[in-house]
Amino acid sequence: MILMPVAVITGASRGFGLSLAHGLAERGWTLVLDARGTEDLECAAADLRTATDVIAIAGDIAEPDHRRELAGVVAELGPLDLLVNNAGTLGVSPLPPIADYPAEALEDVFRTNTVAPLALTAELLPALREAGGVVVNMTSDASVEAYEGWGGYGASKAALDHITAVLAVENPALRFYAVDPGDMRTVMHQDAFPGEDISDRPEPGTVVPGVLSLLDRRPVSGRYRASDFATRTETSPAQTSPTATAEVTA
Repeated sequence: MILMPVAVITGASRGFGLSLAHGLAERGWTLVLDARGTEDLECAAADLRTATDVIAIAGDIAEPDHRRELAGVVAELGPLDLLVNNAGTLGVSPLPPIADYPAEALEDVFRTNTVAPLALTAELLPALREAGGVVVNMTSDASVEAYEGWGGYGASKAALDHITAVLAVENPALRFYAVDPGDMRTVMHQDAFPGEDISDRPEPGTVVPGVLSLLDRRPVSGRYRASDFATRTETSPAQTSPTATAEVTA
């Protein structure tokens, strides 16, 4: 009996998470999917089940009980090959100056974008170690660039970048990637620019080949740009300078 690889993808009911789920489903991966919206998640799962086995669990990744539920499902499936921490929140919209950011709202941004991915990773580390697995934390160029209005979101992603790097040092048998997907046409990005036309942004599906290439090649742990990786041949992390990326990820 051939066991297919298992992936957990959070925020998988739409956008990049759903697009990546389709990419992995085409390869026969078993998928454990999470999202806050029950109806959207069930619709996504039903579509994906035409290609592979899918377990869909609706809930808020910032809630400990939901993270434990995901970990319980993974424990029943066995080793975990891939965790993609994709779920996130933009925060306040329209985007405010950082000095005007409501403290409670900023705490929520960090709870969802930084604390929750770390907490879920910690829950799943035993299963990841069993498989020699990979953790992909979706980040943003706003974590390295100073964009007006993006201070709250960008700071939460900068913290996630650093957490990813430290996890890699502390768990050298695994691979930890902070992946900047670039600008995408998503609901979150639209929320960042209310009332504006964002139809010129690339669809999330255009990012998936680069991420799949990253998973295939498994370079050293680090921070990568998906747009670069589809054509890169070296195995060292992208050295992201303050001017290396021009577009805001959402």
